[in-house]
Amino acid sequence: MKRYWLAVCLLLSCNLLVAAEVNIYSARKEALIKPLLDKYTEQTGVEINLVTGKADALIKRLELEGVNSPADLLLTVDVGRLYRAKKLNLLAAVDSPLLREAVPAIYRDPEGYWFGLSLRSRVIVYSRQTVSPQQLSTYEALAEPRWKKKICVRSSSNIYNQSLVSAMIAHLGEDKTEQWAKGLVANMARSPKGGDRDQIKAVSVGQCSLALVNTYYLAGMLNSKIDSEVTAAKKVALFWPNQQGRGAHVNISGAGVTRSSTRKQEATRLLEYLVGEQAQHWYAEANHEYPVRAGVPVSKTLQQWGEFKSDQLPLSKLGELNTRAVRLMDRAGWK
Repeated sequence: MKRYWLAVCLLLSCNLLVAAEVNIYSARKEALIKPLLDKYTEQTGVEINLVTGKADALIKRLELEGVNSPADLLLTVDVGRLYRAKKLNLLAAVDSPLLREAVPAIYRDPEGYWFGLSLRSRVIVYSRQTVSPQQLSTYEALAEPRWKKKICVRSSSNIYNQSLVSAMIAHLGEDKTEQWAKGLVANMARSPKGGDRDQIKAVSVGQCSLALVNTYYLAGMLNSKIDSEVTAAKKVALFWPNQQGRGAHVNISGAGVTRSSTRKQEATRLLEYLVGEQAQHWYAEANHEYPVRAGVPVSKTLQQWGEFKSDQLPLSKLGELNTRAVRLMDRAGWK
């Protein structure tokens, strides 16, 4: 039997047989990535096996499985977890001219361990009834006393908030950022709870006047099939912070080839597909995210919000500063 399979390998190439599928550990919900992967299978014949779960759990799984892990790609919704996976030696460096050309340097690991696939910004949403955009300016201004008991936000365990605080540490320093965080906590209308959609709903019913959310959550609610979500989203408006300064905070969904992968070449090809024009257009239209690739049009909803100035901080800094951000938020009383 062994001789038979050896003959098959010599005739057909074992590499091609191994590359007939790619296994992905994905922190993205299946509905937000599987249609795109199905298109890839239709075009290439490569089967995609998708395992979804919480990012931290998937990273822990990769760590426990070690070199025996079947995963070829790790896909997450925040740069902080990609940075963590790299530091745990779970990812492999990829040398791809196509990826370097398509993904701007600030949205990929400088050594090629991970690459951004789509962008989102963490913005301020405000009540159309009680707040005017002229009252808003920067993230820093959210700590001003006039917003006391008027702000809703997710918990400090949320990676999106941790990355925002990491960015502020990079720009302002740790002392100023901690003072800001304490001011923000004092201005919270309630203890942090729920996801970004819950913050939008809280603003819509008057539990608070402002909230910090990712852009694609608001866009998703505006285009939802659930009437109550559309109604809530229409009661709030989006404000781009820090447009006269460094720009609005941005983050990525991104992916990296796993160190354990036995299909690194095929995994890299899938990454290259995900930053191609077809896939980037799908991200924009289906998920209402901003393409990481230049020149790809955004959805009508995002077009209505207009162009904005984005923070040009290399996203690797968010991962580097994550531990300091978490400790700072704890000191500030951000639950």
